[in-house]
Amino acid sequence: MPRPFRFATVLLAAPMLLGLTAIDAARAARTPTVYGHRGASAYRPEHTLASYELAIDQGADYVEPDLVSTKDGILVARHENEIGGTTDVASRPEFASRRTTKTIDGYRVTGWFTEDFTLAELKTLRAEERIPGTRPGSARYDGQFEVPTLQEVIDLVKRKEAETGRPIGIIPETKHPSYFDRVGLSLEEPLVATLKANGYDGADARVLIQSFEVANLIELNQMTDVRLVQLMTSRGARPYDFVLAGDRRTYGDLLTETGLTAMRAYADVLSPEKNVLIPRDSSGALTSPTSVIADAHRAGLEVVPYTFRPENTFLPTNLRTGGGANAYGDDQAEFLAFLRAGVDGVFADAPDRARRAVDAFVASVPEPSTWAMMLMGFALTGVTLRRRHRMVPA
Repeated sequence: MPRPFRFATVLLAAPMLLGLTAIDAARAARTPTVYGHRGASAYRPEHTLASYELAIDQGADYVEPDLVSTKDGILVARHENEIGGTTDVASRPEFASRRTTKTIDGYRVTGWFTEDFTLAELKTLRAEERIPGTRPGSARYDGQFEVPTLQEVIDLVKRKEAETGRPIGIIPETKHPSYFDRVGLSLEEPLVATLKANGYDGADARVLIQSFEVANLIELNQMTDVRLVQLMTSRGARPYDFVLAGDRRTYGDLLTETGLTAMRAYADVLSPEKNVLIPRDSSGALTSPTSVIADAHRAGLEVVPYTFRPENTFLPTNLRTGGGANAYGDDQAEFLAFLRAGVDGVFADAPDRARRAVDAFVASVPEPSTWAMMLMGFALTGVTLRRRHRMVPA
């Protein structure tokens, strides 16, 4: 091929080759996972069967029950063991004497706690919206739903799998595991036992277990083959089991090359607060990705940030729209920024909106076979140009 046409062919093909490298076709070929955060908590009171079912109906691949223990050792789904803000317990005179103050992970908390109630007593309570001022539509369902057990969540998921014919997973989080261990209500043993009893006992099971602590994930890694998720907040914070052990390391230390390599020995997924991956500037606007996603991928970890919420009050300032703090802003642009950065999934309060964003992103990325066809087309273009050049009279 004459030099000008070789050069033209390279020029045409180079953007495709560079695009293929930048997007990482092997990773882009996998559809990022949608995790229904506490169910569909933008629309129904969180951690209720109604919230989980709606999340599944909206296309969530997994639903997330945060797990705490009752007095009689039953795992139930609540974001915190303090339930004054998520149930009607404060209005129940028969439980007025249960109000107390405890120290949970170093913080003094006053209210009503699941470990002071039997399951039978908790079942008399009804769930309420945690942030009714922000989500009045969800608050309209206050008083309608019970506090579900882990087993009830599993039963729901299996029923929906049978109804829909599609795989649905669960991603339980152990809440305050060191605290519950100290009060004699360890979370790990009943969790693993319940999962095994329901057939969730292998690395290929549609279940992951999460924790903000490290020691209990290391323990769980010896107890079960299901995949494990290391949660983390800001870089400067410390896992509470580190605090108890006098370990001065922070979550930021876990994000170093050494920390991520050590994490991969016991966990499969890194799940940080999303600002760790793409920070906001001093005005609250979204900036550029850090190296954490690439660093974690090199260590062999998937990356799934939390939490994506549609309301303006939770969005970066540059993605907020009119209508007030509770109106929905441009969350699709936020999803897209993280998907382009290479995350493997998202935790979302509005699974339908996450599903829409993920599906649109996947549709916009050419399949590997399409890349091959396009590159072949450019190569053939070069051959054609070469032939035509030879046909031009001297």
